[in-house]
Amino acid sequence: MIYELSNPVTKTLVTYLRDERRDAISFRHTVAELTKQLVYEALKNFPLVEKNISLWNGSGNFKSIDEKNIIVVTVLRAGMPMLDSVMELLPGVQAGFLAMKRDETTHKSVLYYDRLPECKDKIILLVDPMLATGGSMIDALKLIKSKGVSRIITLNIIGSPEGLDLVSSTYPDVDIYITQIDERLNDDKYIVPGLGDAGDRSYNTVD
Repeated sequence: MIYELSNPVTKTLVTYLRDERRDAISFRHTVAELTKQLVYEALKNFPLVEKNISLWNGSGNFKSIDEKNIIVVTVLRAGMPMLDSVMELLPGVQAGFLAMKRDETTHKSVLYYDRLPECKDKIILLVDPMLATGGSMIDALKLIKSKGVSRIITLNIIGSPEGLDLVSSTYPDVDIYITQIDERLNDDKYIVPGLGDAGDRSYNTVD
């Protein structure tokens, strides 16, 4: 299933991201804020477990998300601000890392780094700001699924209809939460209107 956020604040923050005048710090901050909104929506119906905590006057059991059952996986490097944001909200989750490079001729992705913890029966939050052709997402999902996970949820900032259709038709059991579905891909397979290269804009590596 594909879930597009409709909150006016979400749309406003996406508009901020599109503005090329925003510096790297502001860009990363806005990505982090949007990620939190995605997490709130994606986990709003998650079951809670009892957690015993220390109180000022003793101890007690209270409801909490089972963070130990969740792994947040990022696609380097553009997904790093999203991963940091999730771990600020849920500091008990584990992190995993994938690195893929896009071939500018074929527009296909190549996986060159895989650092995932033990994933069997875990819930995976796969974070990547841009879902363009869907190719790198499908490669990441294929790898993660081979680990025997129980569920995968993707969190994305911007996506194209073409990429979303491909991912959802290939893996219909994966839930996709996204802040904005844009118009289309152009001939170079970039999202239109999009927001540029999220990794470059996050870390000041624009040519």
